Parts: sequence; structure tokens; C-alpha cells
Amino acid sequence: MLNRIKDLFSAFERGETATKDHTFEEHQLAAASLLVEAGCLDGGFGEAEKQTVQSLLTDRFDLNAEEVTGLMDEAEAAQDSSSQLFRFTHAVKDTFTEEERIHLIEMLWEVVYADGVLHDYEANLLRRVGGLIHVSDRDRGDALRRVKQKLGIED
Repeated sequence: MLNRIKDLFSAFERGETATKDHTFEEHQLAAASLLVEAGCLDGGFGEAEKQTVQSLLTDRFDLNAEEVTGLMDEAEAAQDSSSQLFRFTHAVKDTFTEEERIHLIEMLWEVVYADGVLHDYEANLLRRVGGLIHVSDRDRGDALRRVKQKLGIED
């Protein structure tokens, strides 16, 4: 699994995201990288964010602990390069269904609210990612409301 993820990350670095023939592992890496990016925007990738990302990846992609650890390691490495954001959102836009893109936005909201606080950089990331993966403002707002309700967060 780790070698496949490393190969996929190398392909992303080379810009090989133009085709619509992405594998399920590419979906996982793109989603994981965006989730880690969201978790890091408030100045650190704290334990609450890490646990939320791990849980979301485990549930969404039905991964075991070793697979999630490998995927998170690669996603954290990708997060260090801000130029990767476009490549990962491009892969998501081209290969995820509309429902999957909206679900990814929900997952991102869960990560940014994992520490109980929404920071300006995190809100900005959600706006940028939503636009790049073609999720409407209305669908992003609906996703936010569902996450707040799930997490018991009052407006």
C-alpha cells in the first residue's frame, strides 16, 4: 500500500492528473491531502484534527489502521507544498461525482471544526476548494449546516 501511495504522489507531482482514469487510491490521496491541509491551516495539525482525519478516512474508504497511517503520512508530505492544492482539487473535480464532492466538503468542515474553532484561513480554504471542485455556495452552506448539527455546534 505504501509503495502505491508513493507512486501516486509522484504522479501528482509530475502533474499527471489530466485524465479522468484516476484510481480509487488517487481518490484517497487527493481527499486525504485536502483533509490534512484543512487540519493544518490554524497553525498546527493537532491531535483533534488528526483523529478526525483518521476517522473520516477509515469510514469513507474502509481502510485499516496501517493503510490510514500510510495515507496520512503521504498526505502530510503533500501538504507542505501549497502548489499541490490545485492538483488535488483537479483530480477531485474530474473524478468524484457531485455527491462525492459534496461529501468531501462535509469531511473538510468536520476537520476544520475538530478543535471547536473555525479560523479565517480554514474558512478561506473551504471557499477555495469548493469553487475549485465545483460545489455550489448553496451546497457548501448545506454541508456546513449538516456538520454543525452533527457536531452540536450552535451559530
